[in-house]
Amino acid sequence: MILLLGSVHTGLSYVFWGLAIIAFVMEAFSLFDAVRRPAPAFPAAGKQTKKMWLIILSFATLFGFAAAVGFPGLGTLGIFSIASFIAAVIYLADVRPALKAIGGGDNRRMGPYGPW
Repeated sequence: MILLLGSVHTGLSYVFWGLAIIAFVMEAFSLFDAVRRPAPAFPAAGKQTKKMWLIILSFATLFGFAAAVGFPGLGTLGIFSIASFIAAVIYLADVRPALKAIGGGDNRRMGPYGPW
């Protein structure tokens, strides 16, 4: 019975580790996307400044990386990991669509009749 509980704990820790890696990838993508966007697009979309979002997402990516590699004392499901994930979700669900709607750094090649 003790062996069974140990294997369940190990399996559950692998699940949390996998979730921490997925969260880190999402946080890193959010940071990369915010870096690509032009600074005037943020206030034009009615959001916080680019500098503020870069600070928030930088810390989110830092804490997400620490959770993904298993930094001692932080844990994969700590309060900082959850807050980092929430910051990335807010950026991806609210800020990014608003920036795309006003055309802030979409990097598509536009010809005279549309994308090419």
